Amino acid sequence: MGNILLSSLVFSPLLAILVMAFIPSRQAGVIKQVGIFGTLPALILAGWMFGMFDYETANLQFVEKYSWISIPIGMAQAGSVFAFEINYELGVDGISMPLILLTAIIGTLAAIASWQIKKRQKEYFILFHLLLIGMLGVFAADNLFLFFIFFELTLVPMYFLIGIWGYGEREQAANKFLLYNGIGSGIMLLAFIVIFVIMRTLNMDEITAILTTPGHPITEILTPEMRFGIFLALFIAFAIKLPVFPFHTWMLRVHVQAPPSIVMIHSGILLKMGAYGLLRMGVGFFPEQANEFSTTMAVLGIINILYGAVLAFVQKDLKMVLAYSSISHMGIVLLGFASMNTIGFQGAMFQVVSHGFISALLFFLIGVIWDRTQTSMLDDLGGLSKSMPFVSGVLLAGGMASLGLPGMSGFISEFFAFLGLFGRLPVLAAVGAIGIVLTAVYLLRAIMKTTFGPTPGRCTGLADAQPMEVIPMVVLLGCIILIGVYPAVLGNPMQQALKTIVPIVTGIGG
Repeated sequence: MGNILLSSLVFSPLLAILVMAFIPSRQAGVIKQVGIFGTLPALILAGWMFGMFDYETANLQFVEKYSWISIPIGMAQAGSVFAFEINYELGVDGISMPLILLTAIIGTLAAIASWQIKKRQKEYFILFHLLLIGMLGVFAADNLFLFFIFFELTLVPMYFLIGIWGYGEREQAANKFLLYNGIGSGIMLLAFIVIFVIMRTLNMDEITAILTTPGHPITEILTPEMRFGIFLALFIAFAIKLPVFPFHTWMLRVHVQAPPSIVMIHSGILLKMGAYGLLRMGVGFFPEQANEFSTTMAVLGIINILYGAVLAFVQKDLKMVLAYSSISHMGIVLLGFASMNTIGFQGAMFQVVSHGFISALLFFLIGVIWDRTQTSMLDDLGGLSKSMPFVSGVLLAGGMASLGLPGMSGFISEFFAFLGLFGRLPVLAAVGAIGIVLTAVYLLRAIMKTTFGPTPGRCTGLADAQPMEVIPMVVLLGCIILIGVYPAVLGNPMQQALKTIVPIVTGIGG
């Protein structure tokens, strides 16, 4: 079992897909139960592996490597056949392991939130589990070909989940999602092909070693301009996913039109694939170019933070407030990467995990409120604390975490990211810090307008959280508080992996 543990984790949702394939569509209740319980094997395995993870090493763990595809493409020296080979390679380190656990937790909770799905439950949960395989695979892959396949695997089910089960303008949102992400994937594929043609390998660790070894014979043909071109292609591909201004408009539509359970996954996990790819491949493969580009990255991060915060303040729809809030918070990830030191990188990765839990919680709460009131417009909401005190309390707690209240995960991630940047670009860090003040303003305005003030007719006599709704709220809030109170739970696994990247990036150490 030890050598296929990671494969068992990644492909465990297939079991639920096979079971659901034999259940008649009319048995909606049974399908929902299988859909929810089908996410538990991945959650149990991810939790077990996180507990077994060795914090003291930066090496990949739970590694799997098998020969997969071999295509003869010509004769090499001495008459031997030169083959184009692709191996099946999985492995996790201190950066990807927390993200796999994040994916498994939010996947299970989003499945519970999917209990509200009213139509075509069988197709919904099959697509949902396909999406889960893709997301787990992205963080487990140690091979560019596998990474690309899993990355693309997330696009197809996501397209249908938005386009069929979303709200009024769901088809336009799904099309825009596919268009932007398809362009990003195309750019990424071109970069991967160039890397493979030059390196003759698809293994991420081997590519990193070759590209970061001064004077390596394989990289002689890589001029500084070529290196920067490939780095820029990777940056743009992952910036679309993150998303970075001006590539962000598709994300706004998805957050507003997709069903709440899918937005939990989209904001909580899919956006984080952009940050992961940027660190693993952008900064990891081309550290010198990332160092040169760091000031531009910091400026883009500040634009994201301030642009997202200012526009969040003027929105009339609670969904749009949180969509722009996500753009603003992803700017903090860019600032952490721009710092080019261990503290900043740690802050960026803390922000990735922290925002995953916080955004999943807030969008889940919006789904609960929508289910009762059929609206997310701020002007139509008010006084929810009277009829829904528990939901209102959790909403306020989620808002406090998002604006960086000490003792919650948002504080520690923002603190590290800005601390790292202050050591390198203090002026830009000071400008970016304005966004923290603006975050408090727009979030408190939106939450107060929703939970207090006059109570419209549609907001009177509503049922508070039901048991199936309490579970995701309590678990997500518990994870947010755990990271805030005991940051070592994330910091310990990440420490060694980030320590190996930083000396390469700066040439002197972090």
